[in-house]
Amino acid sequence: MQVRALSVAGAFEVTPQQITDDRGVFLEWFRDAPFLESAGHSFRLAQANLSVSRRGTLRGVHYADVPPGQAKYVMCVAGSVRDVVVDLRVGSPTFGQWDAVLLDAVDRRAVYLAEGLGHAFCALEDGSTVAYLCSEGYAPLREHSIDPFDADLAIDWGLPREDLVISDKDAAAPALKDAAPSLPTWAACQAYAAALAREHGVGGR
Repeated sequence: MQVRALSVAGAFEVTPQQITDDRGVFLEWFRDAPFLESAGHSFRLAQANLSVSRRGTLRGVHYADVPPGQAKYVMCVAGSVRDVVVDLRVGSPTFGQWDAVLLDAVDRRAVYLAEGLGHAFCALEDGSTVAYLCSEGYAPLREHSIDPFDADLAIDWGLPREDLVISDKDAAAPALKDAAPSLPTWAACQAYAAALAREHGVGGR
């Protein structure tokens, strides 16, 4: 299992080792030890989601209030998606920046994003199926969206704009600059990460 830090702090890509034989393929798509080493704490699983999307479906950019936020560990088990992490933490050195990873059923990479980061993905094929682990359960009053077509973010979704389909909620989402008062802060996210490290980190084991 190889771990690569993304350009947005608090997010990383995980590439598993795949074992193939005449029966098929086996891989470990999550392991606590390398996760603990990279994140500084264990992953607290509260909910597991699965979505199936047709080509051009764009879901996001979504984020949750911190604390507690909602960290995610994301994998594409069928088809392919362009998975995007956006730094929405006011005061962060990389605020407003984004990074993208191709998740597919070939390399079977996963992406982790910490609390306070925005998440979105665009399905590149029909039947693209995304499985993701969440550190907190769904709480609609704490969850928000940013306009995925915000010109200041200028996210490359991997497909032409005219091919993309989004929900009414995401279409009505504010631009990053207009959402600033409700965005998580770098200080709050750092404090929460430190609390997780004390409770579930290396020193707490």
